[in-house]
Amino acid sequence: MKKALIFSIALLTATFVMAQNTKKSFTLNDLLGGGSTFWNLQPKYMFTTWWGDVPMEQSVEGVKDLRKGSTSDFLFKSDDLNAILGEKIIRTCSNVTFPYADQSIVKVQTPKEIILIDFQKKSVVWRGAIQEGASELVWNEKSRNMAYCIGSNVFVQTADGNRIQLTTDGNDDIVYGHSVSRDEFGISSGLFWSPDGQRLAFYKKDQSRIPSYPQVDITQRIAATYVDKYPMAGEESEDVSVAVFDVPTGKTIWLQNPKPKTDYMTNLSWSPDARKLYVFELNRDQNFMQLYGYDATTGAKEAEPILEEKHPKYVEPMNTLVFLPWDASKAVMQSRRDNWNHLYLLDFKKSVYPEWRDAEGGGTACDHVAVSSLTPGEFEIRDFLGFNEKEKSALFVGNVTHPLKATIHSVKIAGKTKKLSLLSANDGVHSASLSTSGVQLFDTYSSPTIARRVELTDTKTGKSTNLLTADDPWKDYAVPEITSGSIKAADGTTDLYYRLLKPVDFDPTKKYPTVVYVYGGPHAHNVQASRGYAYRGWEIYMAQLGYVVFVLDNRGSQYRGLKFEQATFRHLGDEEMKDQIKGVEFLKSLPYVDADRLGVHGWSFGGFMTTNLMCSYPDVFKVGVAGGPVIDWKYYEVMYGERYMDRPDENPEGYASSSLLPKAKNLKGRLQIILGYNDPTCVPQHTLSFIRACIDAGTQPDLFTYPGGGHNMFGTDQVHLHERITRYFEDYLK
Repeated sequence: MKKALIFSIALLTATFVMAQNTKKSFTLNDLLGGGSTFWNLQPKYMFTTWWGDVPMEQSVEGVKDLRKGSTSDFLFKSDDLNAILGEKIIRTCSNVTFPYADQSIVKVQTPKEIILIDFQKKSVVWRGAIQEGASELVWNEKSRNMAYCIGSNVFVQTADGNRIQLTTDGNDDIVYGHSVSRDEFGISSGLFWSPDGQRLAFYKKDQSRIPSYPQVDITQRIAATYVDKYPMAGEESEDVSVAVFDVPTGKTIWLQNPKPKTDYMTNLSWSPDARKLYVFELNRDQNFMQLYGYDATTGAKEAEPILEEKHPKYVEPMNTLVFLPWDASKAVMQSRRDNWNHLYLLDFKKSVYPEWRDAEGGGTACDHVAVSSLTPGEFEIRDFLGFNEKEKSALFVGNVTHPLKATIHSVKIAGKTKKLSLLSANDGVHSASLSTSGVQLFDTYSSPTIARRVELTDTKTGKSTNLLTADDPWKDYAVPEITSGSIKAADGTTDLYYRLLKPVDFDPTKKYPTVVYVYGGPHAHNVQASRGYAYRGWEIYMAQLGYVVFVLDNRGSQYRGLKFEQATFRHLGDEEMKDQIKGVEFLKSLPYVDADRLGVHGWSFGGFMTTNLMCSYPDVFKVGVAGGPVIDWKYYEVMYGERYMDRPDENPEGYASSSLLPKAKNLKGRLQIILGYNDPTCVPQHTLSFIRACIDAGTQPDLFTYPGGGHNMFGTDQVHLHERITRYFEDYLK
């Protein structure tokens, strides 16, 4: 009987292994965004947009009204639009939009023009040519004016085609209309139309005091340098100003900010009547924030701030004000003043006596108008979606139910009790787009067991209609087992979440080489409850080759609250490494992990962590691959570096302990550093300084570079990069 049972188990095991062996294997081209077959193996996606409150499906062929179902006839096709135009210039309808809720007009943008077409009347409503060489283009649907940059100067083109050059002295030192502060504080643009499209706010960035980092262009017959204005921590920074151009009068005024020009002016937002411009302002230390209003006609600054926040570590405004559609005297603000990123309601009509109060996040706040919390609780708002105007509610995506999830919720603006309504499945990671008045939303999500779903949801009732349930595109492939769990941080109390991939054809009696993938820095996370717990394609490939892959979000990473993030303040790398070593201890407790074959890999902040772990724990990690690493924070840029480390002269101990140059002598294992030769984020000085330190210390890292490459590799370079990374582990860890 016992022999028969053993035989049955062996037969089942052999059958399972044979079934696995009949499945296909992935290539890096299948798994990476730059790969030639990547998109063939992604879950089916549905392109959607709104025509007011009418849900629309976009595709290459045409657009459908989803009220009639996705199997209905097209409302119009690409060929229909081309017939109206009398020329074949529209090749896809997947990016057409409906700028007017009450008109049958679609907006089409090509590289040469913006076109408005009435698909019901079959007529061209308006065409606006796009100037050759234009960048940073922003178009306003009400005025049909557009603004753009040519080089470092700003231009406005009115709806009737009149082109106006607003600035003339733009150059490498003086830059207009582009984002400032190296895209920190949520900044991604330098041009901001008022709601009516008659006033344009734009940035001026004076970089003349910042030295030019000598980037090298090798594509010329004789290699030459080019300008890369790079303000390093503690050194001279840029001067930022804000101007407002009035289209009807043709006049430009400047906001009258008496503070030092190195202060940060961020998250510009217009009042609904376009008469005021609101600006979040910070001191250079980034520990004192004030929200001010400016007169958009004179540039005059209001005498008193609207609100103020201080923190002994840092304050970080990342989002603009959003005014209530039904009450222009109130706006919603996002803040982490009480540790978690939440929504707050500002009532501009209600002035209050300004008193500083302690905030749960460890700082203080002083409000000059009435400010009330809309979403109290121990969770983070990940994305503010907007409002349901009929219900007078705010809608958002947040990790309300679990730190790894991102679900959709609504909350009533009025009323003392702030009860949250769940509008999505309480599973997975959701993203959403709201209809014009907010009565419906598209909900796109995945979970560890769901490849992709798209739902159409009523934001009052939460009732959803399924529009798409994508098949698993990997069903014919040998996919590794992916699990998630938690361990305690080095502080002994904080939960940290991990992702673990076991090798394909996993055998629990074997010992496997293991790679720790790490990022670890602020404003990023690696583990969440989406498909495959947010796996990276390269991890799948490594598991296919017989590796265990482990990913842990340490303290300092994203969406866990301000205190969680600020645990690393002034000593980047120290607490993060302690947590990663806790992860290593967990790995060593697993019987199938070979503790003598541990590797580590990461990019950017993860490259810093990889190099740091290799040099700080030289007897733990045998092999590492560090991409685009920060080596010494004094070489990193002002805005990010000074927020988390203060200035070098203010925090010499922290800069010394975080520098990897003195640690070069500790390197024992095989470490390969990879960088883009023209990296504008972690400039090559980081890596070259570390290589020099290793030479001086007699240690032996390896170096590989991508000429012309930036901070990240794209396209076929991305595939080549991961072939390189894989080969290094195959050569030295397996």
